[in-house]
Amino acid sequence: MFGFNAEEVFQMAIELEDHGKAFYDKAQELIDDESVKELFRYLGEEEIKHKKKFEELKASLPEEARQGSVHDPYGEMSEYLKMMADMHVFRTAEGVENRLKDVKDAVDALRLAIEFEKDSVIFFLSMQDATEEERGKKLINQLVKEEQNHLRRLTVKLRELKK
Repeated sequence: MFGFNAEEVFQMAIELEDHGKAFYDKAQELIDDESVKELFRYLGEEEIKHKKKFEELKASLPEEARQGSVHDPYGEMSEYLKMMADMHVFRTAEGVENRLKDVKDAVDALRLAIEFEKDSVIFFLSMQDATEEERGKKLINQLVKEEQNHLRRLTVKLRELKK
């Protein structure tokens, strides 16, 4: 039996923040629009801050949040959660590189960034649902709010460019 817990969620969050930072840094080299580059610089710095925050949150978890928290005798929930993690647009560094090959302009870069942030929100909400411990749920909710803020900023910028 395998149960995801808040500690594992935060470790995955830390890895996703690393990949997000790599994306925002590399995407800047592929686009000309200075306002999008500025937004990506800001979001890249935010990824660093979020990573540190998530590392601190992970370190502050109580022992019970570090234990498997999902009763899953048939492995269905763990398989679902693994699938959600594997489907994330930037689950690996190679995923970042592969997706950047399709970026031709600022609009492409913004769309990919939006996909990244949406995937992050969906992934973390799924993980939150699978975590029974109340404090773990609250900590994961903080993580979701951070990603939603990124998503809002990117969506506004994309609308501006498409006008």
